[in-house]
Amino acid sequence: MKNIFIIGGVIVLVLFGGVWWSKSLQSADQNVITAKGLHWHPHLEIYIQGKKLEIPANIGVGPQYAAKPTYDPGMRMTAVHTHTSDGVIHFEFGGVVRKEDTELSNFFRIWGKNFMELGSAVAMTVNGKENTELEKYQMKDGDSIVLRYE
Repeated sequence: MKNIFIIGGVIVLVLFGGVWWSKSLQSADQNVITAKGLHWHPHLEIYIQGKKLEIPANIGVGPQYAAKPTYDPGMRMTAVHTHTSDGVIHFEFGGVVRKEDTELSNFFRIWGKNFMELGSAVAMTVNGKENTELEKYQMKDGDSIVLRYE
């Protein structure tokens, strides 16, 4: 009986130690923004030769996302999506979020667009300041991103 308690104690220690070790590896990953999920709302405006392009509602929402429900299995949506056509992008992650998850290119990929297909030259401002990161820009909560294609 004593051996069973000892073996059980060792198993519990190994399990807890493994979980701790796994968590410590995740926190050391420079590409992880958070392991606890996030809920952000950057705003995007796109102009093509001076004319505003409406960003459609429900990008990333629909039955085609049924294989990878990342936020609401009932709604079948990606963690990065839109609900309305007002340019607000919803980031609704429930777990680990990596830097590439927040890149502007990720939103374009979900939308089904190539970042450079809207024009031959593009200028970008973020919160009123010029930004040259373009599709590699890592969006943040409350960002106001403006793309101007010529």
